[in-house]
Amino acid sequence: MKVEQIYTGCLAEAAYYIESNGEAAIIDPLRETKPYLEKLEKEGARLKYIFETHFHADFVSGHIGLAEKTGATIVYGPNAETAFEKYMAKDGEELRLGKLTVKVLHTPGHTPESTTYLLRDENGKDYAIFSGDTLFIGDVGRPDLAQKSGEVTKEDLAGWLYDSLRTKVMPLADDVIVYPGHGAGSACGKNMSSETWDLLGNQKKTNYALRADMTRQEFIAEVTAGLMPPPQYFAKNARLNKGGYGNFDEVLEKGAKPLSVEAFEAAIEQNEAMILDTRHEDIFRHGFVPGSVFIGLDGDFAPWVGALITDLQQPIVFLADEGREEEVVTRLARVGYDNTLGYLQGGVEAWVAAGKELDEIVSVTAVELAERIQRGSVKNLLDVRKPTEFISQHALGALNFPLDYINNNMYRLNRAEDYYLHCLGGYRSMIMASILKARGFQNITDVRGGWRAIEVADIQLSDYACPTTIPQEVIDEAIQAVA
Repeated sequence: MKVEQIYTGCLAEAAYYIESNGEAAIIDPLRETKPYLEKLEKEGARLKYIFETHFHADFVSGHIGLAEKTGATIVYGPNAETAFEKYMAKDGEELRLGKLTVKVLHTPGHTPESTTYLLRDENGKDYAIFSGDTLFIGDVGRPDLAQKSGEVTKEDLAGWLYDSLRTKVMPLADDVIVYPGHGAGSACGKNMSSETWDLLGNQKKTNYALRADMTRQEFIAEVTAGLMPPPQYFAKNARLNKGGYGNFDEVLEKGAKPLSVEAFEAAIEQNEAMILDTRHEDIFRHGFVPGSVFIGLDGDFAPWVGALITDLQQPIVFLADEGREEEVVTRLARVGYDNTLGYLQGGVEAWVAAGKELDEIVSVTAVELAERIQRGSVKNLLDVRKPTEFISQHALGALNFPLDYINNNMYRLNRAEDYYLHCLGGYRSMIMASILKARGFQNITDVRGGWRAIEVADIQLSDYACPTTIPQEVIDEAIQAVA
């Protein structure tokens, strides 16, 4: 028996490879099929099943493309109606994989079709569960992504999740391994651990949602409290996973195409293409193609693309460090952005050599910010972190203007005003600065090093200094105020 976790940090997502006696299964694969095909070839195994734990919202799964290339059967649990061919397994059904058995446990709650797969070894002993977004390490899946107005509420789904955990998961032995669908950083839960697997017995002791004495109503209240609104692309990705999507190989071929300066400009003009700059923020700030939006490849690239670019069909041209062009297109496609038209060959250097102008982002150190605050010359300090980060500790006089909700809150800003921006370390504030610049705001100053540098500079803080002291109602009010 071979079980391998394939973890992708950008999406905090875990896919799984299982193999026995020459037969293999893959659980929740990402969009690109090449890594899985290479793995199968290396192991000399035949892919028999592609197990999907639910209709993913935070990424486009590779189930359709992988099935087309291997002939493997796509397996969902009950209630998973799709536009493509698949096998919808029954609750409690057992499927053979080599000498192993995979038992289907329907565990609705995160979504109505959510399913946990129980792996039994060649001796029939329960070995591990692949829990998808039903059970995380330290948390459970949020119950508000699949609610339907007038039909199913988040409270309904939370109640289903309570029942699923207590009737299907918690009765399993303590030595069963928990392999979840996500780790820390995913927006599919609230407070996931950085650990990517654990023993079920330990989760029964440490996971707040698995407390033995917890009532159903207590569970519903805790699981639904403090939920941030989901990123706008979640519902769109879920529809793609349910209804189908384009061929990834064709997306990659079209998107990873080098463009001369002239072709780059033509693509922008003819297609109203967005310019996406994926270089590091410290390089971007010193010179970029005017109108570019920065989302750095070395940060949480795909989730921020999904949160901020509202149209999955938006034409995109991009700049990237040499050798990373295919990575950009791949990571865009993972969250459903398939309309990439190519990249600027030669980058900024080619742009300058062609006689084109560059724009830049003005920045100050935290010490310089402190001096300007003392002189009274800083009127608008925007803290672009999440509400929960802001209320735990922030500079007095700062306004919470989370990057997550910039598209909803632009009306609150005035192009005639000066704005200073900061986040935790500089990545998010540079995204915000680039978006504001692209939308005609000229008086933008970024604080280098973000909140970490501000703390060192000893700028006066708010009264809240420890997140654990913040009442839940304060958190809920803060989220509501900016969402």
